Amino acid sequence: MLTVNKLIPQGRGLAAVLLKRAASVELDWDTRQKSRFDATDSAGRTLGVFLPRGTVVRGGDVLVAEDGSLVKVAAAPQPVMVITPCPHHGSPFDLVRAAYHLGNRHVQIELKPDHLKIEPDHVLGEMLDRMHLIVKEAHAAFEPEGGAYQAEGHAHHGHAHDDHGRGHAHSHDHGHDHSHDHTHDHGHDHGHDHGHKHG
Repeated sequence: MLTVNKLIPQGRGLAAVLLKRAASVELDWDTRQKSRFDATDSAGRTLGVFLPRGTVVRGGDVLVAEDGSLVKVAAAPQPVMVITPCPHHGSPFDLVRAAYHLGNRHVQIELKPDHLKIEPDHVLGEMLDRMHLIVKEAHAAFEPEGGAYQAEGHAHHGHAHDDHGRGHAHSHDHGHDHSHDHTHDHGHDHGHDHGHKHG
C-alpha cells in the first residue's frame, strides 16, 4: 500500500507535463469528505490516504504519495437530485429560497447559477416539490459548497468569506448574514455537530 499524506489543491504550481503523466483516482463525495480512506488508482496501486483532519478532497486536487508520485482526483459520478426553477412560473429566486431552507437543515448543497444539487432524499424532494421546484434524479459529480469552516483545511485561507453560500448559519458568519438570519443562528450553533444527519 502506498501512503498519501499530502494534497495540492487543484494541482496549483505543478507543471502540466507532470499532471499529464500522473495516475488518477475517481472518488465519490462520501469518500472525498473523509481525511482517511483507501482507494485504488488508475495504475492499480492501493492508496492509503491520511490527510490532516477536516481536509476535503475536491475533483481536480492532486494527492502526493510518499514516493513522490502524483495522483489526480476526479469526482466520481454518483446519484444526485438536481433542483431547477419551474420553467413556466418559477424564477432564480426560488433557488435562493430552496438553498436557504436546505441549509437550515444542514444539507450539503452544490450551488450553481441555474440549479442546485443535493444527495438523494425523498423527504427533501417532496418539500422542494411543494415549493414548485423541479426535482430530477441524475448521476453526476457532486461538489457541495465547502462552508467557511472547511475552507482553511483546503488552503483557501484568504478566501474563507467567499465560501459561506452553503446556507449554514454559524456564529462566525454573522458579518455576512446581517440581522435577518440571527433568529435562526443561535438555535443552530449549539448542537451543530449533532445535527448533520437530520432530514
